Order: sequence, then structure tokens, then C-alpha cells
Amino acid sequence: MSNNNAALKSGADGLVQPAAAPRRFSNRLQDWLPQIVLAPSFLISLVFVYGFIIWTAVLSFTNSRMLPNYSKFVGFDQYVRLFENDRWAVAATNLLIFGSLFMLICLLLGAFMAVLLDQKIRQEGAIRTIYLYPMALSFIVTGTAWKWILNPGLGLEKMMHDWGFTNFTFDWLVNPDMAKYTLVIAAVWQSSGFVMAMFLAGLRGVDNSMIKAAQLDGATMPTIYRRIVLPCLRPVLFSAVMILAHIAIKSFDLVMALTGGGPGYSTDLPATFMYAHAFTRSQIGLGSASAMMMLAGVLAILVPYLYSELRSKRND
Repeated sequence: MSNNNAALKSGADGLVQPAAAPRRFSNRLQDWLPQIVLAPSFLISLVFVYGFIIWTAVLSFTNSRMLPNYSKFVGFDQYVRLFENDRWAVAATNLLIFGSLFMLICLLLGAFMAVLLDQKIRQEGAIRTIYLYPMALSFIVTGTAWKWILNPGLGLEKMMHDWGFTNFTFDWLVNPDMAKYTLVIAAVWQSSGFVMAMFLAGLRGVDNSMIKAAQLDGATMPTIYRRIVLPCLRPVLFSAVMILAHIAIKSFDLVMALTGGGPGYSTDLPATFMYAHAFTRSQIGLGSASAMMMLAGVLAILVPYLYSELRSKRND
């Protein structure tokens, strides 16, 4: 009886009310509920993302071959071997060429398509869907489709020959000097629509009062876009550059589906180099070193971007 009385208290109107302890517990549970829900995902990410990054970094300092070997640490020897490897030099050069062309063309083409769609043209929804459709496909599908299109024996070149243009040649896919540019074609076809959507969303967020004021001053639309609209899209540009650079650095499935890294290893990228040495050539240490260099490339892009974002927020 005394326990029941302890759990109850008398209100100002004389009615018996439950004690505040259960309410305090429910309030605490409500406060902790987001952490409880997010804890499993956080732990999984902590182990299977950052944990494996640390494990890969450790392996890059060992002499591991077919299986991990922690008995002998060799310091930076794997990184020295990596930079002395001719195939890595080709992969790094290809990434520089592929990444630069891929990012530049996607940004220019995406911005151009966004400006066109921002003119309130007819069938804007249908055209926007057509531009965005390639992004719904995986790079495996994109690479396979463009492999058929660019194959000299059954694709574009054969079609032109069948139409009577027998002098037409387009053998980039089997040309070691030009094969890397087929990767640019396929990647731009898939990703430019996504960049267009980003720029279009930014354009729709620009204050119309500035545009109207410029029009009253006699400014033409090209001048308005060049001097007012496009400078306002700087955050969108930074985001697009970061996303495109990330896609370029981790491109593996597109290369394997389109060229397989060939002819020879003329279209190797760091991702295919890492896979080949870590999983097919029994050189886990060297493959881990190349993976850490890829991570360094991503961080070299991500860290300045985050720094600029945090700095702008502090200034605001």
C-alpha cells in the first residue's frame, strides 16, 4: 500500500495523479531515440568503411602477396614500387586525361543544357527526362552499350559502311592511343544529364528581381547569364566538380565493360590497376598502396571543398 502511495501524488484540485518519474523516463527515451536508431548504421559504417580503410593502410606497409602478411613491415617500399611501375604511370596519366576531359565536358554540356531548359521551352519535362535517363543506368550497362556502338565490326563504322561511306573509319575502341577517349564519350553521355539537373535547380533558385533589374538596364540575356546568373551558381559548380571527380577516380565498372583495360593496358585507371594487382596478381601490398593513393586523390578534392564550405558558413 505504501508503494502505491509513493507512485502517486495529489494535484492542486485534490485529484490523485501519477508521479513524474515515468514521464521523465519517456522524455529521456524520446531524446535518446534518434541515437538508438542511428547506432547500428553508425557502427556498420565505422567497421566496414573506416575499419577497412585502416586495414588497407596497414596492408600497404607490409609485404603481403596472396594473403595478408603482418610478420614483416616494409615501410614505404610498396609505394616506391608503385611509382616505379610503368603500368601505374599509364594508369595515373589516363586518369588525368580522362578525368580532366570528363569533368570539363560534363560541366560545359550540363550548364548549356540547363540554360536551354531554363528558357521555359515546350515539353520541358519530356526533354529533361531524356537528358536524365542515362543516369538511371549503371556504368556496366553504359559500357556494354557503347562497346557495341563503337565496335568497328558491328557498330557505327559498319553502319556507315553499309550506307555507302566506305572511307569512314572510327576505330578508337581498338586503337591504343585513342581508346581512352571512348571512356570519356561513354562517361559524358551518362553523367552530363545529372550535371544539367544540378545546374537547372540552381538556375531556378536565382532571384528573379536581379534579372529583371538587369533587363531594365538594357542587359542582354547572354550578358545576364554571364555576369549575374552563372556567378550565383558557384556552390553548384563546386558540388558538381566534387561529384564528377569522385566518379572519375573510382571508375572501374565502365572500364571493365567498355575496354577491359585494353588494348593491352592502354586504358588502365588506378581502380583497374588496384583490382588487377590485389586480386589477380597476388600482390595485395602493392594493390593496397594503389588504393591508398586513390583515397589520397579523393581527399585532395574533398578537403578543400569542405574547408571552403565551412569557411563560408563562418563568414555568414
